[in-house]
Amino acid sequence: MDFSFLLVIAVGVSGLIWLADLLWWRPLRRQRLVTADAGTTEGLDERAREKVLKEPWPVDYAKSFFPVLLVVLVLRSFLVEPFQIPSGSMRPTLEVGDFILVNKFTYGLRLPVINTKFVEFGEPERGDVMVFRFPNEPAVNFIKRVVGLPGDRIRYEGKQLYINGRAAPKELLAEGPDGAPDQLLLEERLGELEHRIYNNPRDPGPQMRELVVPEGHYFTMGDNRDHSNDSRYWGFVPEENIVGEAFAVWMRWNGGLPSFTSVRRIR
Repeated sequence: MDFSFLLVIAVGVSGLIWLADLLWWRPLRRQRLVTADAGTTEGLDERAREKVLKEPWPVDYAKSFFPVLLVVLVLRSFLVEPFQIPSGSMRPTLEVGDFILVNKFTYGLRLPVINTKFVEFGEPERGDVMVFRFPNEPAVNFIKRVVGLPGDRIRYEGKQLYINGRAAPKELLAEGPDGAPDQLLLEERLGELEHRIYNNPRDPGPQMRELVVPEGHYFTMGDNRDHSNDSRYWGFVPEENIVGEAFAVWMRWNGGLPSFTSVRRIR
């Protein structure tokens, strides 16, 4: 049971209670008021009238929470959803503790819980930072960079990414950058997009023969190339597992005080 499922259930239950009150229970309360009022010579006083018309506590709670829950469900399902980065697999682009925003409509609108697309907008592009449901455990969300599109030939050998037989260009920026003394900081280019990655020259890392990305699937990798559980190990991401495109870091919190100084666009 993930949060989306619980949210849908909460919206459904509160909405049904509110609707049942609107269609049945409220008219019954008003009818009781008319009957009680007719049984007196002077009519019911204000306190007695309020007591007869008083809403049961489930109805009161449902009317209060239903609009709020519905707005949260719509925003979270179709517009923007927040996530927190739990691991260092996307360093240096994303650090542990970063709170990110994910655009839920970039790749089309999907129904909550079942994740079925019902409105087409666009498809992932090479270089996008994408959140998706881990194919081996769909209840867990992963975040990686899209490096292979349907039909692409992908190979990873000797710390070098090859796409359709061509090496992805990269340039050394620093040796042993802050917080990563065993790493090389490089700038890699995927098409028109430039982004930074880490490579550990002392770690042989995985060697992957050339694979062809099937239709309706994507090949993803973490920017922390030697410390990322990604498509090199478990395979392709099906289109139906896509959650959305990560587009901004809005806060960082790693156990201390939250920091808003690192607000930035993800690229």
